[in-house]
Amino acid sequence: MIAPSILSADFARLKEEADAVPGADWLHVDVMDGHFVPNLTLGLPVVEALERATAIPLDCHLMINDPDRWAPGYAEAGSRNVTVHAEAANDPRKLSRDIRAAGALAGLSIKPRTPLEDWVEVLRDYDTLLVMSVEPGFGGQKFMPEVLDKVRTARRLVDTGHLNVLVEIDGGISRDTVEQAAEAGVDCFVAGSAVYGADDPEQALEALRTQAAQASAHLRQG
Repeated sequence: MIAPSILSADFARLKEEADAVPGADWLHVDVMDGHFVPNLTLGLPVVEALERATAIPLDCHLMINDPDRWAPGYAEAGSRNVTVHAEAANDPRKLSRDIRAAGALAGLSIKPRTPLEDWVEVLRDYDTLLVMSVEPGFGGQKFMPEVLDKVRTARRLVDTGHLNVLVEIDGGISRDTVEQAAEAGVDCFVAGSAVYGADDPEQALEALRTQAAQASAHLRQG
């Protein structure tokens, strides 16, 4: 799965930018509050408008304080997946139930320096694990390959039946990094500048998908 990130799109033309990637599996929406992360992006009203403007399922990544209060609203707005940060949630198990009850898949994200092991039991209540491969808050950062150990661990836990989550990665995904992420066991790749920085975003998306699929096939054969 490829989820283009509108953080790298033109915010003045979000409908057109969504239309430019009709092959996207999800459209990744980074919600930042200027507190949990230093940057400030957009909020629920923009997500509601984007829901009306595109048929692509929205993948909302909430980089915000107090997600227990705010996350269910993004599910109620129609988002397909709503991801909160483990580091910010007060009661992550209850929050996952609230997100699901509001109609979305529930995702849990961990920063690059957050150990996966601390959250394995909590992840049993979630549908998606989002591994950050950059420090959250800004687009265009360099990929951190050391986080792939967490991806490999998550992949093993999923493949052995200990977890039932989609493994997603966000940060620095490009033609140069997508294969190593796929070989580690990623299911869904968030890509911002690699898609929206290209002359043809849809062609760039499909090129990433082809690379990821080939690397994933190699992993299965191995």
